[in-house]
Amino acid sequence: MNARVPADVLNAPQTLSQVSDLWDAQIVPRLEDYIRIPAKSPMFDADWAAHDFIGTVVRNTAAWIEAQKVSGLVLEIVQLPGRTPVLFFEIPATKPQSTQTVLMYGHLDKQPEFSGWRSDLGPWTPKIEDGKLYGRGGADDGYAAYAAIAAIQALKTQNVAHPRIVGLIETCEESGSYDLMPYIDLLKSRLGDVALVVCLDSGAGNYDQLWLTNSLRGMASGVLKVEILTEGIHSGDASGLVPSSFRIMRQVLDRLEDSATGRLLPASFHCEVPTDRLAQAQATAAILGEEIYKRFPWAHYDCGGATTFALPTTTDPLQALLNRTWKPTLSVTGADGFPELKNAGNVLRPYTAFKLSLRLPPLVEADAAVQQLKALLEDNAPYQAKVTFEGLSAATGWNAPGTAPWFESALNAASQAHFGAPCGYIGQGGTIPLMNMLSKGFPQAQMMVCGVLGPKSNAHGPNEFLHVPYAKKLTAAVAQVIAQFP
Repeated sequence: MNARVPADVLNAPQTLSQVSDLWDAQIVPRLEDYIRIPAKSPMFDADWAAHDFIGTVVRNTAAWIEAQKVSGLVLEIVQLPGRTPVLFFEIPATKPQSTQTVLMYGHLDKQPEFSGWRSDLGPWTPKIEDGKLYGRGGADDGYAAYAAIAAIQALKTQNVAHPRIVGLIETCEESGSYDLMPYIDLLKSRLGDVALVVCLDSGAGNYDQLWLTNSLRGMASGVLKVEILTEGIHSGDASGLVPSSFRIMRQVLDRLEDSATGRLLPASFHCEVPTDRLAQAQATAAILGEEIYKRFPWAHYDCGGATTFALPTTTDPLQALLNRTWKPTLSVTGADGFPELKNAGNVLRPYTAFKLSLRLPPLVEADAAVQQLKALLEDNAPYQAKVTFEGLSAATGWNAPGTAPWFESALNAASQAHFGAPCGYIGQGGTIPLMNMLSKGFPQAQMMVCGVLGPKSNAHGPNEFLHVPYAKKLTAAVAQVIAQFP
């Protein structure tokens, strides 16, 4: 019997049908199992190696991939001493004379539980409701490895020629990917000449079209601690003479941020928005409009019979997009030195500590920002208090390279085929350290950074969900783009 000649075109309806069946029969059940496992990133689980939750989800994912019997696929779990493991797979090219590589990326580590989950939901309790799979990590981004394999299987089933494909699934992303570079160095010769990166760890402006992420903010995080006493003392005895560590904390943070506007004061933390990104933001603002800010779960209360909602920093759609993608922003994500309210007596506390998360514009170097941040916060402390800033992680952001004509055409064709609308372009406020690393290592590669984190999906927070219908279409769209790789 003669071998089948590889096809040139992927049948879109057949692709969506195939990946949808695989999602329903296998991927959703596997993701439910994944959600049940508290595979928290090392930053949030110091004993991750002993607990072996990360190891378990890696082994489970690897077992599923191997069970798919993808033609030509070779998979291994790679683990350097003292580092979190990665999944790595390789599939040889079937496209004649193809010498370049497609790299598919995702991660399996998770953010911690967080509070505020709906009473019938929980971070480690999967639940499907209205096409959404609730639970920590399913959307961010445990689904990525499964979707990647489903897309590849669609190519194989239809015998569509494809380039060489490699997969890299890490388990340290939520901690800043500090384990990733040693693996990239180790596997560099096996990565090959990467010409397209498919990163399934990003978001979507809506669930109505394919979205390409065109920028990512950087991040600098650390713990700022203000110490004024060696132990707590009676507030009636000392307040007014011993300055509050919280008040000193406010003064120190005032050096960094204008609390009235949220603007970061150091000029070096800002950058100009490139002309092409501004034009794309204007187009996206026209598509999304008020949904850019209305999608968040704003606090509200009754006021004279009318419901009053908390307000965003701006209601202008374009400015809203730029604020969350190209403006530096400070968030306090944790605190120490405070007793629970029920245990808070009349005691002047000896110290206050805040965990700071500073989101940086895509073109600002993170390591330099951390050094400036440390000097700014620690120097000349009020009342000669002991003020320390301990950096925890830093990752420079990313601005996408120019879009090649074939890539733009493939994105629009895939979006039209599976969503009935053209591809949208949107910056994301989050950070994916790998993208900056890969852009430096493979400056000519096209970057398909996309994902399922659309409106209200709430990664990292309570009630995180994976929009299953969107995930199916995204999987099919990824297959179609790879099929059109030149």
